[in-house]
Amino acid sequence: MNVSDLRRPTELAKLFLKGNIKNGDIVVDATMGNGNDTLFLSELVGNKGKVFSFDIQEIAILSTKKLLENNNVNNVELIQKGHENIGEYISEEIAAIMFNLGYLPKGDHTISTKAETTITAIEKGLKLLKKDGIITVIIYYGHEEGQIEKEKLLKYFETLDSKKFHVMKSDYINQLKQPPILITIIKK
Repeated sequence: MNVSDLRRPTELAKLFLKGNIKNGDIVVDATMGNGNDTLFLSELVGNKGKVFSFDIQEIAILSTKKLLENNNVNNVELIQKGHENIGEYISEEIAAIMFNLGYLPKGDHTISTKAETTITAIEKGLKLLKKDGIITVIIYYGHEEGQIEKEKLLKYFETLDSKKFHVMKSDYINQLKQPPILITIIKK
């Protein structure tokens, strides 16, 4: 492990996932964005695995498709729907789900993830998650919708049965300007 992996919640989430995802696994990028997490997951699952990647914005689909083509990736299904629709596309057990909440950095900032649909997606994902499977959720709350989402999600995570799940919160307590929070859920 490199210390620089701990400086950004996205890298910390990837660090948790690297040791858990194997070639042939099925995984989900619940918030496709620019496709970086999708590409990362596709490399972990290899040619025998599959990544389901969700986003409601066409710009996310197009930029991710281009990124995947440039990297000769063919083990990904891009889905232009919200992550709350995970159950419509996946019925088999999955090894991991990544959520990178908020809005698309170079996109329309009025289009943002919402607590209600995120909680629905997490609930459906927890049912599909295999034993020792991991869900990572990065919460960005430096905007109004993100603040609402953070409050509702943290309350929700506290209700998860400790006999079924480990839930860990990682945040940067000495950083200014609402640094992202990483939540990691491991199914027992």
